[in-house]
This record gives sequence, C-alpha cells and structure tokens, in this order.
Amino acid sequence: MNEVLTTARMAAADAFAVKAGVPSLTLMENAGQAVATAIAARYRPCPVAVLCGPGNNGGDGFVVARLLDELGFSVRVATQGNHKGDADLMAAKWSGRTEPLEPEALRGVRLVVDGLFGAGLARPLGGVYAGMVEALNDLPVVAIDLPSGVSGDTGQPLSGVHVRAALTVTFFRKKPAHLLLPGRILCGETVVADIGIPAQAAVANLHENTPALWRYPWPKAEGHKYGRGHCVVVSGGPAATGAARLGARGALRIGAGLVSVVSPPNAVMVNAAHLTAIMLKPFDGAGGLATLLEDRRLNAVAIGPALGVKSETRALVTAALKSGACVVADADALTSFQDDPTALFALLHDRCVLTPHDGEFDRLFPGLRQGATNKVEAVRAAAARAGCTVLLKGADTVISKPDGRAVINANAPAFLATAGAGDVLAGFIAGLLAQGMTGFDAACAGTWLHGAAAAHFGPGLIAEDLPEALPAVLKDLREKEDG
Repeated sequence: MNEVLTTARMAAADAFAVKAGVPSLTLMENAGQAVATAIAARYRPCPVAVLCGPGNNGGDGFVVARLLDELGFSVRVATQGNHKGDADLMAAKWSGRTEPLEPEALRGVRLVVDGLFGAGLARPLGGVYAGMVEALNDLPVVAIDLPSGVSGDTGQPLSGVHVRAALTVTFFRKKPAHLLLPGRILCGETVVADIGIPAQAAVANLHENTPALWRYPWPKAEGHKYGRGHCVVVSGGPAATGAARLGARGALRIGAGLVSVVSPPNAVMVNAAHLTAIMLKPFDGAGGLATLLEDRRLNAVAIGPALGVKSETRALVTAALKSGACVVADADALTSFQDDPTALFALLHDRCVLTPHDGEFDRLFPGLRQGATNKVEAVRAAAARAGCTVLLKGADTVISKPDGRAVINANAPAFLATAGAGDVLAGFIAGLLAQGMTGFDAACAGTWLHGAAAAHFGPGLIAEDLPEALPAVLKDLREKEDG
C-alpha cells in the first residue's frame, strides 16, 4: 500500500482494473461511496454543496451527492454540465437540487465537496471554475482525489487559484502531490480508499517511506557489540565540536556497537569533557584520519558537520571515501566541493549517502532542481550523477538510489526544524550503515526513525532530545513487527 503513483501510472491502474473485469462505473460508484463514508465519519448532516466538473472527478461528485442525500445531508450540486462518459451516467442518477457553478450556490452551506478536477489537471483553473474556487473563502472543503488546481505529480499549485482542503479522499494509492509540499498541506488529512483496483496494478518505483520498506537490524541473542559495527564521527575544531557529538550520540542510540568521535588534537579536551560511552580518537589532518581508518573495524564514517568549507575538509572527505568504509557526507563535506563537484563524484561509491539540504543540493548539483519536473526527479538525477544514495532533506525528504528507486518521507513534524537535527540524522544513518544496512535502506530507516522520534517527543524538541526519544520508537516498532 505504500506505492506512490504518478497521474499517468494511476490512469494505467484504472485501465488495468477495467481490463481485469471491474466496470468503470463500479470504480466510480466505489469512489463516491468512499468519499461519502469519510464525510459521514467526520461531519454531522448539514447543508452541503457538491461542485462537479465535467470529467470523472465530477462523476464521483454526483455519487457523493446522492449518497450524502441518503444520509440526511441537505445537498445541492453546482455544475456547468457538459459531463462526459461515466460522469454523464452518474449525473443522470442525481435527482436533487442542481444549480449553476456560481458563488451563489455556496450560500448557506456548511461544507463543500470539491469534485471539479482531480490529479490529472495540467493547466491553471480559469473562468467559472476559478471564480468558484475563489468564492470558497474559509468554508471547509473535502476534495475528491486532490484539491482542484494542484498538480498531481508535483504538489505545486498550477496558479494562485486552487483549493485548500480540510480532507482529501484519494483512491487505490497516493500520488506525489499527497506527499510533496505544498500539496500535502493543501490536501489536509489524506485518506486512501480501496475502490476495487487489483493490487497488482500498483507498478511503481516511488514509495512512501514506511517501515514496510526496510527492516531495522535487531540485535541477535548470540551477538556482541563488535558484530554491530564501529561508527566514527569526525569532529571540527575546539569551537565546533557539538555537531560531531550530536551525530555520535545518534549513531550509538540507533544501535551501532561502538562509536568514536575522531578529533583534531586541539579539540580533544573539549570533546573528552562531554563523552562517556562514546570513545575519543585523536587524529592530525587527512593523513591521520586515513591512518585511523586503516583499521577495517571502523566501518562507517559520518563527516561534514561543523568542519568548515575549506580545502582541509576536502582532504578529510577524500581520506574517508578512499578508506573503503561506508560514508555519510553532510553539510561542509558537500559544500567544500561546490567548485568541483565531479571531484567528489569520482570518489563516491555505493556505500555512500549524501544528505544535503536545499542550499547544499543546489551548490553540488546546480540547475537540477530547476530543470526537473518535481523534487523526486531532481533527486533521482542527482543520485544517478553521484553514483550513490542521495537524500534531499526537508519536510518532504526525498531519497533516491542511482537506479531511480525513490521514496518520499512524510512523517517529519514541524518542530523537527531545529538546530542540530541534521547532525543527529547523519549519525542515525551512519549508525545503521555500521550495522550492515545498505546505503539506501539506512537512509530510509534513519529518516523515518528521525521523524518518528521527533513526533514522539513533541513540542519543545531540540536536537539533543532526538537520540533520547529513539528507544521508545524502536520499542513500538519491535512490538508491531512481532504482531
């Protein structure tokens, strides 16, 4: 159920269902039933205006109108007519009040059902449709499939005129707009309903990130700490040590058997004053880091936060990447290569994960976001160019492998936007790499657990709270896996 379908793939899924013997009218009736059921579960009977467009979205709307009327809602339909195909057949079954698609149709209503256009709309709303949407003001709206005026594939409004819904009911599988911002916000609560499309119609290389996609590396009864890897986090100088300790704490909490902060000599005492279970290893420059990493037991490295944008950082990153260890490259490890990204790409391998935010992404992959149809396509192109997993951070984090398999992570609460949270995420991912997860799976698991830990802690979150909230999240995950 976590496949995410583009509008084209959703159309193919509909066609697959019809070819498999599910009548298109049955799909429409089931869709309308799902919307009516969701409304009845959240709203008491009240005056409702159902706005019906000319296509299948409007046909769904007529079904919703009929069923809400049977449930005791006072329903009026507003439409321009000119219904096509199945929508025309469903319009013929509506015997209630019908009005022109004009703002007057909203007078006295308490709820609006948006059945104007679904996810397939590719042009801005205009004419009477734009006028109707502008007249909605603050009325609560339930959108069928997707708020009208929002692109199903990008989540971006097609113009300044678009619906903002309190509830969106979509069918079979989510589309990118249900997860990518600002579409996810414009949808309000999103409900995915089964309308009878066979599961095998869900063909996709894009998924919503959930624990169903990966498996946390639970310790084995016969295991020991050396079997769970040794993660190292590279520290900055004496005035820039906190980021490394945040990452190291994250790596330890997420299960790495051993964790060390590797520190330049002038920062050793600062780090030593704050570390207990986390070990401390001094190194002197890129040569010293390379010598440390000759010990193959140090199998995962997190590098970048608070190192500074400079040639010395480039040299440290180069040493880490040449060591053969798994590497999470974040923050300054990326920006230090902004003048020569290809030099970084030449060093990367499939056990690497890059974790840029928007600015770092644009510096390392100039023009990719501007030239891509959406955030997913930009990250896919970046992963193919880099030859490793790329994670573009944000409230709608996207992660992609070089082969194009991608996920959208949507569980991050707003209060996760706090200083140091990205350092902890780098530690989470590096700690999972140390335990043997692949780069893509570690990025997916680390990101989801990061969001879940933030949600568990709640308001007032600071970065230091994330590792401490993680045990409760892992306990809940284990209980769900055990059934």
